Amino acid sequence: MILTDTHSHLYAEEFDLDRKEMIQRAFEKNTTRLFVPSIDSSYTQKMYELEKEYPNQVFLMIGLHPCYVKENYLEELQHVENELKKRKFAAIGEIGLDLYWDKTYLKEQQEAFIHQIKLAKKYELPINIHCRDAFNEIFELLEQEKEKKLFGIFHCFTGDYQQALQAIDCGLKLGIGGVATFKNGKIDQFLKQIPLEHIVLETDAPYLAPVPYRGKRNESSYVYLVAEKLAQIYGTTVEEIAQITTDNSKNVFGF
Repeated sequence: MILTDTHSHLYAEEFDLDRKEMIQRAFEKNTTRLFVPSIDSSYTQKMYELEKEYPNQVFLMIGLHPCYVKENYLEELQHVENELKKRKFAAIGEIGLDLYWDKTYLKEQQEAFIHQIKLAKKYELPINIHCRDAFNEIFELLEQEKEKKLFGIFHCFTGDYQQALQAIDCGLKLGIGGVATFKNGKIDQFLKQIPLEHIVLETDAPYLAPVPYRGKRNESSYVYLVAEKLAQIYGTTVEEIAQITTDNSKNVFGF
């Protein structure tokens, strides 16, 4: 059985004291494909070091996270382009819009999102979308850019059934993580109506740990708990969830 965590911030400071042990726990739980999103240039070197240490298990994305879109966002976007010219990445991500914390840079967030979607098309890469309090704004921009070249993952999907269908129509898989295990998470109420071919698993470690670790540090080994929850929802086995969602991740990332 192979599980895939399509979204884990392995470089986060929360793991500085036990990163190797945390990654080893993931391997022991059969989570042997770990996809690492970028947030800004300050973490690029740490990402490269992780990839060098785990070349067969760790796969990198490159992108500018909407919460890190500040005055220097054009420099950060140039960094993304520079890295894309140097080497192959799994995806452009995580990118998108976040209106939960601060709307000061909404215009710049929108510009950065569109710019990076165009980069993904240019390099024929999937996108990995971050969305918080911004579903309408995200879909408005996705509809503008929708075409066969646009595909990827709607990371940490927390929308409703109609929004799930809209994301799928835009060529996106739904990234399902710890929220599916929350009593008030709501997505568990309609997920069974979404064919498994549209689902991938993720943790968003160190954030959004699933039950029974809710409120504590998340880690990639906990993707197994998400798979268990989906097995309950879909009335199948963890092994089948693992196989289908891993195959889906291969279809997105190409390896």
